[in-house]
Amino acid sequence: MAFKHLTAFVALFLAFVLTSPVRAEQVQIVGFGDSLMAGFGLAPGEAFTERLQAALRAKGYDVVVANAGVSGDTSSGGRARLDWSVPDGTRLVVLELGGNDMLRGIDPQMIEDNLDKMLARLKERKIPVLLAGMLAAPNLGHAYGEAFGTLYPRLAEKYGVAFYPFFLDGVAGNPALQLEDKMHPNAKGIDVIVERILPAVEKAIKALPAKS
Repeated sequence: MAFKHLTAFVALFLAFVLTSPVRAEQVQIVGFGDSLMAGFGLAPGEAFTERLQAALRAKGYDVVVANAGVSGDTSSGGRARLDWSVPDGTRLVVLELGGNDMLRGIDPQMIEDNLDKMLARLKERKIPVLLAGMLAAPNLGHAYGEAFGTLYPRLAEKYGVAFYPFFLDGVAGNPALQLEDKMHPNAKGIDVIVERILPAVEKAIKALPAKS
């Protein structure tokens, strides 16, 4: 009789295990960029990576979003620090760079070459990317603006990565959402950025390959 009870218990236990959903492993995300990513001028808890992490967790995603933003960083600087800023085990990189290059009037071809090398390296490491684009300031002229603005979608298509056209969408040009420098987002501006980019991040997470 005891054996029968034990057999029944084992059968029920196995049925529970086999039919219960497998707990998803925590997704490690790295926000890699410049001061827009780093949280320049913001209080603790207000940076893009922290607000993105909170928004994703509120929707049920088990994620950690690390901040690998460096104020003043250029595409050249990002390229040089990429490997040690993006640790092994990273499942997704939100790549936001090029704005400081643009403000310095750096040749868009050089910016594209640096971002190209970064995307190639992340592909080599099998780390998916969500590439966040930027737009040039109007005072740089039409030719520069076109050359700069088109490099992002071109690279996204070349490497087949997820693409968000303009990181500052909804914030650029709106003083109510910017710090006094009229360049960086304030806390409300960060919330707008997170709200708008969130669907693209969710889509990128859902498209992640199963971890081997």
